[in-house]
Amino acid sequence: MKVLVVGGAGYIGSHMVKMLNKAGHDVITLDNLSNGYKDAVKYGEFVEGDIADESLLDKLFSDNNFDGVMHFASYIQVGESVEKPSMYYRNNVSNTQVLLDAMVDHGVKSFIFSSTAATFGEPDYTPIDEAHSQKPINPYGHSKLMVEQILRDFDHAYGLKSVSLRYFNAAGADPDGELGERHIPETHLIPLVLQAASGRRDNITIFGADYDTPDGTCIRDYIHINDLCSAHLLGLEHLVAGGETKAYNMGNGLGYSIKELIDIAKEVTGKDFTVLMGERRDGDPARLVADSSLLQKELGWKPEFAGLDVILRHAWEWELKYSEWG
Repeated sequence: MKVLVVGGAGYIGSHMVKMLNKAGHDVITLDNLSNGYKDAVKYGEFVEGDIADESLLDKLFSDNNFDGVMHFASYIQVGESVEKPSMYYRNNVSNTQVLLDAMVDHGVKSFIFSSTAATFGEPDYTPIDEAHSQKPINPYGHSKLMVEQILRDFDHAYGLKSVSLRYFNAAGADPDGELGERHIPETHLIPLVLQAASGRRDNITIFGADYDTPDGTCIRDYIHINDLCSAHLLGLEHLVAGGETKAYNMGNGLGYSIKELIDIAKEVTGKDFTVLMGERRDGDPARLVADSSLLQKELGWKPEFAGLDVILRHAWEWELKYSEWG
């Protein structure tokens, strides 16, 4: 297949580009480098640009016979979305529609959307399956849910087929050590914990230890970046083979508390580090765990790196490499 990956210079996108290339597919990455790194695009062709640039998209689609498009070009910070909703709705919704319009104009019918479990809001039950109500509580979640609705409407009106994948906490790094997680500023828990282990941070803070969980800290579902990418590839293969528009929840189905994660991180790294206790943050549910049974049943997806120790080991190997760069 020939695939356009938008946002392919970011954390998830760069791992996706590598997986597509290793599977024998022809890949072009489009990224404006606002949150990505050109040196993370190690395979295929790289084009610097924005999905809002209609003329650039027209040229890309005119010059290439794409079998499908994968979208990883959204803004993803919940707190920032509350402070800057206009930025989030413009990029995540309006700019995505520009991309979808270009696909329709050029007859490209298969679209993979990197969605989020934030579309569910506060969970009514866990593990969360596809039947769970979607009631997002922040502009980030709203923006992703809006795109999911747009995709259903584009299927009905234009025959553009899509697979939306709603996942919880992407984590880990390329098992080969070639790629990993880089965010400035970093807000994801696992890299923050490992930065404390490597000495790049003085400590790590647990926000709230009085939740209704066995040890009082929040429980989350972590999915290895490669397992996440393999689901996206299965989704694209499903569409190219004539499959219908679907939305799937994705995770390991294994919940780990924050304290458990920190304990495992200390074992994996062999490092002790300072852990501080802080107050609860607004909007942090006690438990977020995915039910991925539909994805496994319909697309045959199965996590290869399910254990948190493996996820942390790959992330630690990347942290050691990245910390040497300064």
